[in-house]
Amino acid sequence: MKIRPLKHLHKTAIASFVSALILPVTANAFSPFVIQDIRVTGLRSAEPSMVFSYIPARVGTTFSDDIATDSVRRLYATGLFNDVKITTEGRVVNIAVEERPIVSSVIFEGMSAFRGEDIVKSLNELGLGEGKAYNPALLDKAITEIRNQYVTKGNYTVDIKPTLTPLPNNRVGISFLVAEGSRARIRDINFVGNKAISSSDLEDEMNLTTSGFMTWYTGTDKFSRDTLNSDVERIQDYYLDRGYLDAKVESPQVSISPNLRDIDINITVDEGQPYTIRHLNVAGDLLGMNEELEGLIVNKSGELYNVTKVRQTVNAIALRLGELGYATAQVNPVPQVVPGTQEVDVIFYVNPGKRTYVRRIEIGGNVRTRDEVIRREMRQTEGAWYDSSRLAMSRDRIDRLGYFNDVNITQVPVEGSDDQIDLVVDVKEKPTGMISLGVGYGSSDRFSFQAGLNQDNIFGSGTNLGLNFNTSKYNRVVSLVHTDPYWTTSGISKTTSAYYRLDRPYSSSSWNDDDYSYQIRSVGLGMNFGVPISENDTIFMGATFEQNKIRLPDERAYPNFSYAYRDFVRQYGEKTNSVIFNVGWTKDTRDSGIAPTRGYMTSLSAVGSVGDLKYYILSAQQQYYLPLGKDYTLAFNVAADWGHTYGTSKPYPVIKNMYAGGIGSVRGFDGSSLGPRDPNSDDYLGGSRRIVANVQLFLPFPGTQNDRSLRWFLFADAGKIGVSSGQSCSGGPNQVEDPCGWRYSTGIGLSWNSPLGPLQLSLARPLNTKRGDDKQQFQFQIGTAF
Repeated sequence: MKIRPLKHLHKTAIASFVSALILPVTANAFSPFVIQDIRVTGLRSAEPSMVFSYIPARVGTTFSDDIATDSVRRLYATGLFNDVKITTEGRVVNIAVEERPIVSSVIFEGMSAFRGEDIVKSLNELGLGEGKAYNPALLDKAITEIRNQYVTKGNYTVDIKPTLTPLPNNRVGISFLVAEGSRARIRDINFVGNKAISSSDLEDEMNLTTSGFMTWYTGTDKFSRDTLNSDVERIQDYYLDRGYLDAKVESPQVSISPNLRDIDINITVDEGQPYTIRHLNVAGDLLGMNEELEGLIVNKSGELYNVTKVRQTVNAIALRLGELGYATAQVNPVPQVVPGTQEVDVIFYVNPGKRTYVRRIEIGGNVRTRDEVIRREMRQTEGAWYDSSRLAMSRDRIDRLGYFNDVNITQVPVEGSDDQIDLVVDVKEKPTGMISLGVGYGSSDRFSFQAGLNQDNIFGSGTNLGLNFNTSKYNRVVSLVHTDPYWTTSGISKTTSAYYRLDRPYSSSSWNDDDYSYQIRSVGLGMNFGVPISENDTIFMGATFEQNKIRLPDERAYPNFSYAYRDFVRQYGEKTNSVIFNVGWTKDTRDSGIAPTRGYMTSLSAVGSVGDLKYYILSAQQQYYLPLGKDYTLAFNVAADWGHTYGTSKPYPVIKNMYAGGIGSVRGFDGSSLGPRDPNSDDYLGGSRRIVANVQLFLPFPGTQNDRSLRWFLFADAGKIGVSSGQSCSGGPNQVEDPCGWRYSTGIGLSWNSPLGPLQLSLARPLNTKRGDDKQQFQFQIGTAF
């Protein structure tokens, strides 16, 4: 009898003990043998080949206790099985498994604070998701993860109940019933340790606020851990912008009331003392651009240290190097305190890295939008030097298409190369089709009704198609517009439009209804082209065929209708056909088309009509937006139009007159009321000359923090309507005094980017009213800006 060493017996005992725990074997221990066959039973959804891929046992190899133990361990580790048993029969290995059900779906009911797909992504990282084996142990972890997500939003009362639904073919559906409850509101924000800067100033820097009269709209009184963390960084930067290099903002202490609905926040600050900049310098590998890079430094000697200016300098230097192809340029600012003083030297260490080419540009995330629609907006090209300014411009152009919720451009190093990168443009598409129904109110048109069917990026082609209907007291319009922004590969756009318009006179007269007044029916078909000559400049041109028909009431039955339109019919006839040509130029550097805070927009245009109507109109407009700090914007607008006839002795056609008064021109006066009046009907006639000037100071609405969608403003307006030389400027039956003279107004207003479009409310006071002027101090309108 052979005696085994004690050490070997010890190992054998441990292996036998482990096998007894994790390997349920129905047969007694067996001697090793060569496997003739392996059979798997109990599978319902998985394939036997999947089982074979995890176990070390193979036909023709030796099977032993160690192989059996290892096979069971590996199969359990897949997470696919509740039970695994291995038995042998002769030289055949039998593997009996009990599969866990496969998760068919994960759905959420009652969840509105988060997008379901975001939570699904988090649960997938835990191992619970569609297509994965259901593990009961993960269900509690999933509930905890969802609850933690709500806690970060300040919701401590959320209740989550999971429900499992067995499905055919060994599948299971998981649904979470979420009772969100209410988010905790901030009751108090308290600062401790601040002396140089008041608590109110620090609280103004925060996005979170205590409850106030506007927090029902902004929601800034609802606690969020992420927002609080960003607020701490904002407070830290506030101190650093004022020279407090040693300032420290401790992690806030958050206490919640017993009912889990009120939160108190305590923030401790150690201010230190402010530092003044003594010297500024640029060091490192400067590529011989010492003077140029030093000229990019925003900070100045003798000023208080300002971290915002330091970051602006870092970005400016990195951008300049990026324009030269240095994609990985690094600029590290190092403030060095001068011992024994409150002065600091700031050195910007520059490491440009290696000049880099862009090898390839890849487009991702676009499901329906064609690659070419995105690629043609790229100003960074493949095979060229990396250029950070062109890359930023490319991202902005893609974002301005309006087809995507998010646009990200990332750099990917090329393996095996230190001077090449790939660019990945990742977009997240948003629905671009919209059916719109709305009701609006304007000071001129009173109630208006709108309906539209608009499809941007139709069929993913980057072209836009819209059908819109609008009706109000004075106007009714139906239009069909198709725009191809890249009609040619060089970026020339083409817009084709067709419209039907019905106009009635603007008037405050009680005679103004269908029976007593005229009607103008216009049908038009046009085509316009836009030619970009730079990133901000566009030349546009085109032509429109237009037919106008005027219906006049019976002069004998209704003698009080407009003389001006009666005279127009006598001179031009009841029906006119014209081709209207237009050409113009626009330069737009504004940072937003809806709520701009900086930049300007310049527009010059000319319109000329041939056919039955022979006239031209010259127009110019200038807008300028000047930021006054981060919360205030001073806006200017000046517009002028001048119309005249040519090649005829007939007067300028009244149906092409321009109007002023009300929102968009001179507030405080009735809409379209400036200028001449009809001597018989007192209708507002407008004129062939128009000048409008506005100045407006936008201010943040109290309680809305940094929300630009809701702002209030102070304004001053000026404007006038004039007529062609040789024409009289009638004051109408009410004998309006100086109807073609200047009118001024000032007032206060509210601007809101509502779901129906830009909305403006104004309370205006006319400054130089004349006898007979129609005034309207309170006005509001949807669908206009500035």
